[in-house]
Amino acid sequence: MNRSRKFYSWFLEGMKPSAPAHKEHKSSWYNVMCLTGVDYFASLGYAPGIAALAAGVLAPSATLVLVFLTIFGALPMYKKVAEKSPHGQGSISMLATMIPGWPSKVLILVLIGFAATDFIITITLSAADAAAHIAQNSYVVDLCHQHTQISFLQDRMVTTSALLAVLCTVFLIGFKEAILVAVIITWSYLLLNLGVAGVGIYQIFLHPNLWGNWHQQLWSLYKTPLAMTLQSLIIFPQLALGMSGFETGVAVMPLVEGDATDSEADPAGRIRNTRKLLTAAAITMSTFLLTSSLITTMLIPQADFQEGGVANGRALSYIAHQYLGSVYGSLYDTSTIFILWFSGASSLAGLLSLVPRYLPKFGMAPMWARATRPLVMFFGAVSFVVTYIFKANVDAQGGAYATGVLVLMSSAALACVLVTPKQRHWQRLMFSGIFLVFAYTTVMNVIQRPEGIHIAMFFIGTIFVISFISRAVRSTELRTRRVNFDETADEIIKEFCGKTMHIILRPPGSSNYHACAEEAREKHYLDVPHLVFLEVTIKDASDFSEEQLTVNGREDGSYYILSCESPAVPNAIAAVLLALKNRTHAIPNAYMYWTEGNPLFYVLKYLFLGEGETAPVTREILREAESNPHERPRIHVA
Repeated sequence: MNRSRKFYSWFLEGMKPSAPAHKEHKSSWYNVMCLTGVDYFASLGYAPGIAALAAGVLAPSATLVLVFLTIFGALPMYKKVAEKSPHGQGSISMLATMIPGWPSKVLILVLIGFAATDFIITITLSAADAAAHIAQNSYVVDLCHQHTQISFLQDRMVTTSALLAVLCTVFLIGFKEAILVAVIITWSYLLLNLGVAGVGIYQIFLHPNLWGNWHQQLWSLYKTPLAMTLQSLIIFPQLALGMSGFETGVAVMPLVEGDATDSEADPAGRIRNTRKLLTAAAITMSTFLLTSSLITTMLIPQADFQEGGVANGRALSYIAHQYLGSVYGSLYDTSTIFILWFSGASSLAGLLSLVPRYLPKFGMAPMWARATRPLVMFFGAVSFVVTYIFKANVDAQGGAYATGVLVLMSSAALACVLVTPKQRHWQRLMFSGIFLVFAYTTVMNVIQRPEGIHIAMFFIGTIFVISFISRAVRSTELRTRRVNFDETADEIIKEFCGKTMHIILRPPGSSNYHACAEEAREKHYLDVPHLVFLEVTIKDASDFSEEQLTVNGREDGSYYILSCESPAVPNAIAAVLLALKNRTHAIPNAYMYWTEGNPLFYVLKYLFLGEGETAPVTREILREAESNPHERPRIHVA
């Protein structure tokens, strides 16, 4: 029994509201760039192969379009996002603050669904590509031939599943991102890629016929530069997964060291250094993407890129083994496996940060979503299912990955358009153009590779179902942490110190107080000298919890009125009654009326509009908040 309790305590650690988070460790922007780089730069492991499969000999041209969009589209856009969300909230938060009410919540849930698609597919695709590097490594191939009992190392499904299991196990034990580890992995990988790029370019110079053959094939297929450009514009959306990492770059902003004069309200130094981070990452990645696309297209036969080919999912590794030998190639494989695995770790960490940041605030996450380990188990299970569906195939997952990335980038572009003042016409025009390009790219990617939107719809549907159930289950929570009374309300409460307060719930703006008082005395058989009215005004019922509730007081003749604004009437009443009990040291009595009509309608009205079955819901909230019935504020219903 003791062991069982210890296990549940360990497994559900963090489910209860925790103490304030410790101050984040800060580091220089170029070190933090490596943390986002494990996600961004890791796509070099599979991007050249996907480009070759999608575009063939046109891959360098399509990659050039991608690079142009990265430098002149995504980079200025995310510099704006960094300026408007300096604490790592990202573009989703920007849209949330600009669109009020339920439309905002629905939009955010949809975007979280696409973000989940991006992160989950990053995890599974990266693990699948790491498995491909393991299976095709020359030493592993020889070892499996000599010892058939370990031939499972060449089974991509088995190896991918094992890598995912290790990843989840690390998070279950306890995983903390270390910038030092990211620095070592990223710089090792980039240096090894520099060697591969160098030898690839050298081979092209040594054999000019490679350039000539590629040039001849290109012109024989497309005839004119216009035809090449148009075809590249059609194809390049399939290469968009090379643009991943920008959202991660903004998410790690709290780790970027700023100026000594920075404040939480104005972290100018952090914003400036994050812009340097984004610029350096974009230029570095663009350079490697162009170079890798060029050398893989010219040095690797097209047949070797196909499924089962020696370069499938590992184009740069193939070049490393072919031209730099098995030792360098194996070092490259090892480095690639580590950065792909750490890329999955970074994505899982992003999910564990994203879900608790939004869904609990909206009441749309179950209680266990506050704890890290149950979320790890859930996302781990989803990753295994996605891996099984795609058979651990890197190419098959490219469309789903690109869909998630592009939708997030389109939403970021839209957010930039909305936050840019109308007076800055050229900026709004620029961001509008970027938004149209990303919207076009997203639509084309969905048309060309519809499996991505299918996966995203699955995640979005799951999130909506869980959100609705969670909001219903958590509807009887006491949502307000603190109740504040203004000066007049405070004076009213002092008059009732040690006395029972009799409180009439009254809708704002209804009939006069005298008539309400007489009706309450008649229906509730009240014979008390003083009645207090409580009015609750609904404000944005789509919100779930609130840090504090402010109660204002006033007098109307001989009547006292307390009023407040809240997302939900029953929860506000319960919070005020408990606060009054603590202030007056007496049990308050609240008087309400039954609602008439279909109860299901009123339940749904309460869940979505914050009012409905007020009396029974208020009592249930009080019952959960105060276990002792003798200390619980009393609800009277007529």
